[in-house]
Amino acid sequence: MAQKATWAVGRRKTSVARAKISSGSGKITVNQKDVSEYIKNGEHLVKRALEPLYLLESRDKYDILLNVTGGGVIGQVGAIRHAVARALVAFNESLKPALKKEGFLTRDNRMVERKKYGLHKARRGTQFSKR
Repeated sequence: MAQKATWAVGRRKTSVARAKISSGSGKITVNQKDVSEYIKNGEHLVKRALEPLYLLESRDKYDILLNVTGGGVIGQVGAIRHAVARALVAFNESLKPALKKEGFLTRDNRMVERKKYGLHKARRGTQFSKR
């Protein structure tokens, strides 16, 4: 039985990634570009984004279509990783224990602390001077 495509959402900082996964030949597209063309800052970031696939040794088994918005490069890589892991679990429930053990299904909830009034940044105050 051919399984239908499933959707999943991943988040990191202010980035949101929506992933559509289906059986295929390993084609991964991010915002209508190839994944290595979209993430130009280095091969290590591409590998980090696709860690769930490398862990399961299934890089060539699934076609993944990603739509990523918001944040910077690192946040988007984290959102892609989260979305791919959640999409894999939605597609095949038996993969959940391995992905959960590595922490790929846990959303990283660290966010930038807000700036407070009277300060330069979240905690940085004005420089002290005796005179």
